[in-house]
Amino acid sequence: MGNKPGGEWVVCGQWLRVVTAEHLVIYCTPTTIAKMFEEASEVFDNMFKSSFPLTFIVFIPAVLILVSPLPAEAAHEFTVYRMQQYDLQGQPYGTRNAILNTEARTVEAEVLSRRCVIMRLADFSYDKYQKALRQSAGAVVIILPKNMSAMPQDIVQQFMELEPEMLAMETIVPVYFAEEDDELLSIYTQTLTSSSSQGSLSAAEVLLHTATANGFQMVTSGAQSKAISDWAITSLEGRLTGVGGEDLPTIVVVAHYDTFGVAPWLSYGADSNGSGVSMLLELARLFSKLYTYKRTHAAYNLLFFVSGGGKFNYQGTKRWLEDNLDHTDSSLLQDNVAFVLCLDTLGNGDSLYLHVSKPPKEGTPQYSLLKELETVVASQHPEVKFSMVHKKINLADDMLAWEHERFGIRRLPAFTLSHLPSHRSAQRSSIMDVRSVSPSSRHGAGEPPAGPHVDVSKLSRNAKVVAEALARVIYNLTEKVQEEHLSAVVDWLTAQPRAAQLVDKDSSIVSTLEYHLGRYLKDVKRHYVKADKRDPEFVFYDQLKQTMNAYRVKPAIFDLLLALCIAAYLGMMYLAIQNFGLLYSVVRRITQPKAKVH
Repeated sequence: MGNKPGGEWVVCGQWLRVVTAEHLVIYCTPTTIAKMFEEASEVFDNMFKSSFPLTFIVFIPAVLILVSPLPAEAAHEFTVYRMQQYDLQGQPYGTRNAILNTEARTVEAEVLSRRCVIMRLADFSYDKYQKALRQSAGAVVIILPKNMSAMPQDIVQQFMELEPEMLAMETIVPVYFAEEDDELLSIYTQTLTSSSSQGSLSAAEVLLHTATANGFQMVTSGAQSKAISDWAITSLEGRLTGVGGEDLPTIVVVAHYDTFGVAPWLSYGADSNGSGVSMLLELARLFSKLYTYKRTHAAYNLLFFVSGGGKFNYQGTKRWLEDNLDHTDSSLLQDNVAFVLCLDTLGNGDSLYLHVSKPPKEGTPQYSLLKELETVVASQHPEVKFSMVHKKINLADDMLAWEHERFGIRRLPAFTLSHLPSHRSAQRSSIMDVRSVSPSSRHGAGEPPAGPHVDVSKLSRNAKVVAEALARVIYNLTEKVQEEHLSAVVDWLTAQPRAAQLVDKDSSIVSTLEYHLGRYLKDVKRHYVKADKRDPEFVFYDQLKQTMNAYRVKPAIFDLLLALCIAAYLGMMYLAIQNFGLLYSVVRRITQPKAKVH
């Protein structure tokens, strides 16, 4: 007698008595049971042989339905800002692609081809960036800290120097920037752990690790970028008309308001050139008060010009000069221009440089301004170093060095005042040029934030220097600069990106600047410049800001291994069913117990 789960069986001669768990007694012979299994084997065998294709078709969908994963949910959704894409003088710059749908990796991984390479700004280097491009990465996402002004100085300086190199070469790899948050940092950490661990494993271990690890699929929501047609760059002018005659000399004060950096939506341009625009508005306010009273109404015309497209070879200034010198018979620029003073990057530093294309001759109004600047700095601000920098205009260069060169080409006496000694300074075109945070919240006493920023006290000092020098040229008067007004304008300008691709003619930036100019000046006008349709000097592209989703997924190799396992399972089941009789006899021979005969 033997025991079976749920009952017992007893062999008595030729009869087999089966007692079930429910105490039901069944008598049958072993021959009968064998015939039952053989008949079942023949039925299954004939069924699957005759209808194998149909059965296989039924099995596969059933298995796939059972093993198919649930729809993926986004592990994190965040905003990304695409690198610059534009054409200037027919030359393309920046990234030429905007679509991203690929698996995340860090630069430590061995294989980056068709992968989204994630790296933090603190670990960024040009070599790592080039590695991703050489291996034809699917995309590059650079994670920026929440507060860039709190970054170490060496990292900020290194990245500022790399921005022009990143833009100098055209690439088809989409390059995005994202601001750091806890979820994005967690995705980076998990991806870094997965990428770094593969370097010390064997091939089999790498395959197993790749198949079992969790990954992230990075997907953007936008479409492919395309050129923006009929984009208008807007510039503004206003004037204060002098008294005392018809042929009065004209002093022109110019500052460009647009910004530039490796990513347009991150280009706030605090020092370059929010400081210059703030100073221009303050000068307009001061001299509008002087021109209100008959006693101080000078015999000079003052023309203020806030130009657009300054970061794109001063397109707004170029068109303004063409409109005033070539397309009209009456313009202040055609008559008696004393000099043109361009204000650029004046919000920091203890130096002031007057950049000129041709040194001014003694006895001219521009020479008078130079001497007055030297006098004011030496007598009232001895801590400031003032000097003149002479650089000839190189028409062979793709980009002009300073805005005054646009006027110099048209033979108008002009210069640019800046605290930078050279136009090649990296901070003139960097996303690191942001408004600094308060020293009490981020920095110790007396410790300046890293990177370019605006020190309102120094901006106010520089504005006083310029205002008094201009007042001394026009008449021997001085006016008080309001530091609070300068600070408010800088705060407003740096609260929003002002890249030329983002500021259209209906922008609130343009309308607000127009309003402030209208408060102090007369005849405030708008000037527009559009690229020529046949031979455009500049072309802008859209899709500069998108939403990116990071989906938690298994890697592609997991799907391949799963498919192989399913195929192996189905193959084994098919062979087992096709040879059911043989399989049954083998199993029966192995598992048949030895009967105990009484």
